[in-house]
Amino acid sequence: MKTLERQVIECRCCPRLVAWREEVARVKRRAYRGYEYWGKPVPGFGDPNARILAVGLAPGAHGSNRTGRMFTGDASGDFMYASLHRFGLASCPTAVSRDDGLTLKDVFITAVARCVPPQNKPTPEEIRSCQPWLEAELELLTKVQGVVLLGKIALDGLLWLPKFSRVSKKDVLFGHGALYRLTGGLPWLLCSYHPSQQNTQTGKLSAKMFDAIWQTALELLV
Repeated sequence: MKTLERQVIECRCCPRLVAWREEVARVKRRAYRGYEYWGKPVPGFGDPNARILAVGLAPGAHGSNRTGRMFTGDASGDFMYASLHRFGLASCPTAVSRDDGLTLKDVFITAVARCVPPQNKPTPEEIRSCQPWLEAELELLTKVQGVVLLGKIALDGLLWLPKFSRVSKKDVLFGHGALYRLTGGLPWLLCSYHPSQQNTQTGKLSAKMFDAIWQTALELLV
């Protein structure tokens, strides 16, 4: 996994994303002017023996692109780690930096795109360029039993992987709480709205709804 992390961090495959992530890191948000931004692709983070894989969209401009760790340093991460902590899956309810001591138990967090995209919208081609990283993580995480998909783009990106090529896309539709038990040794899939501020502040995704996702995921483990 450490070797894979180094390879992810060194990636410069998508010129548009490379330029944007580095511009964000150079210009910075006023509140973080005193911080040194990560400004590189963000590798996955969590328990190497995880039975649950959580897949998001992409790093946040002033969250993961600043801190260098998935869902760390922004409101989306605070919402997610608070929920994970309530179920004993995270050692702390907040995530502020790569060296804050946070650890995960039974969960590994990753994304379908590893660089922050303009307007938080990676192109399909950019997501496909990141496919090998997600595929490699799945191969290394040998104990994964299920995947929690944080948003429709995460679901679509996962289903593009060769591992899921035989899954009928028309039969696996995104919806909050939608659960799919796949055959052929594939992990189950559980969908959730992404814990973005757009969803949490409008009430589209409440803490109770998000907690129910992790409760279901834990109940599915064997």
